[in-house]
Amino acid sequence: MAFGSLGEFLEALEGRGDLVRVRAPISRDLEIAELTQRVHRADGPALLFENVTGATMPVATNVLGARRRIALALGVADLDEAADRLAQLTRLRPPAGLLGALRDLEGTMATLASVRNLAPKRVRSAPCQEVEEPTVDLDRLPILKCWPKDGGRTVTFPVVITSDPDTGDQHAGIYRLQQYGPSTLGMHFQVHRVGANNFRKWAARGEPMPVAAVIGAEPATVFSGLAPVPEGISNFAFAGLIRSASVELVRARSIELDVPASAEIVLEGHVDPTERAVEGPFGDHTGYYSAPEPFPVFHVERITHRARPIYLGTVTGRPSTEDAVLGKAVERIFLPVIRLVLPEVVDLELPIEGLFINVAVVAIRKAYPGHPRKVMHALWGLGQMMFVRYLVVVDEDVNVHDLGEVLYRVGLQADPAHDLELAEGPVDQLSISNPLPNYGGKVGIDATRKRPEDGFPRPWPEEVRSDPAASAAAERIVRAEPALARLWSRPAS
Repeated sequence: MAFGSLGEFLEALEGRGDLVRVRAPISRDLEIAELTQRVHRADGPALLFENVTGATMPVATNVLGARRRIALALGVADLDEAADRLAQLTRLRPPAGLLGALRDLEGTMATLASVRNLAPKRVRSAPCQEVEEPTVDLDRLPILKCWPKDGGRTVTFPVVITSDPDTGDQHAGIYRLQQYGPSTLGMHFQVHRVGANNFRKWAARGEPMPVAAVIGAEPATVFSGLAPVPEGISNFAFAGLIRSASVELVRARSIELDVPASAEIVLEGHVDPTERAVEGPFGDHTGYYSAPEPFPVFHVERITHRARPIYLGTVTGRPSTEDAVLGKAVERIFLPVIRLVLPEVVDLELPIEGLFINVAVVAIRKAYPGHPRKVMHALWGLGQMMFVRYLVVVDEDVNVHDLGEVLYRVGLQADPAHDLELAEGPVDQLSISNPLPNYGGKVGIDATRKRPEDGFPRPWPEEVRSDPAASAAAERIVRAEPALARLWSRPAS
């Protein structure tokens, strides 16, 4: 099912025993973040803090901090089902010849009709505009301070909506907003993001950029805000596709932007093209504080919200965190998009330990000399994969999710003198080891088996594998001997 709001999703979680209401008094400064991290690392439930000191609304955290909750939010049994749904759309391509056209027409038309029906829908009134604050005072919101040396309280989970002034296309992204005062926030969109690109276009015109920051959208819309949706595709359309139900939008009260009608809170305002203020430090997903830097300033000019709003927050830091779980979900769901561009890709792993953007392992069906290097450069040119700094390519039969197996292949099958592809290019703005911000080195490692056509001068050895008959005999003996069978049923020490 598709959830109509954050509150509806929280009710469903509570019905499943996957939400805890915290009624004890708690501070929005450090305490909510500390408790959230402890619960998340224990694979615990979503949390709803009902007694936040000085606040008039509850705070929800860890809402999408488990794969089971992300799957529920997207209306699927598991994330593979969501990936299959996206794969069906990526298979829409012109059929070969008349017979192919007749064979595929019915399924293609049904899929296209489904896509049409799931497009965002405009409504005239909405729950997110039930109340309009008489004055703008961000201190009335329970904005969190997550870490001791953070530069200030920060809106950590907003869906920030901007538009391209040339095309009018809207984009929704998750960009943190550090509070400066009762009506101003730091707009931390990184230089490579679509929101920053939209801002540059507005600045070139010398015009302020209209911005809407949504706090507490329904969960599929929140997920679409952090997903690497290709430019030119609406995040709201993607949210409709991924949850199989249209997203309802309403025009903001004071600016020419559409916002999710079911949202909890909407901040409306503008970003001046010339104004900057220091944002940070901030305890980021790297496990380090990001450095204070000048960023554009978001002037909030209007606040609307539900009659009984819920504030949605998240806590970043060294994994495991909620955004780490979301990153793994993005990896699984968007694999079909990568395969659309690179059909030789069999599987992909973005390890949590590599913070999802620093390290990648990809298994391919190698077909010709230089094929692994072709895949490396193609991935570095594909959306946010440009941030990957260490890219390992292995053969199709390697389990990329078994890092022990991957290291075995790297250590044995990659020669540092011949199998490293060194490159330079864009890196994540939060990366700390590159001397220049946003730019640094990359390395690709070809850990595939080598063949004569690869220029390998000596025979590649045959791998040691079990004899099939001996394996079958061992299976029979294990099943017949309870003492041996127990070896496979007990946890590894």
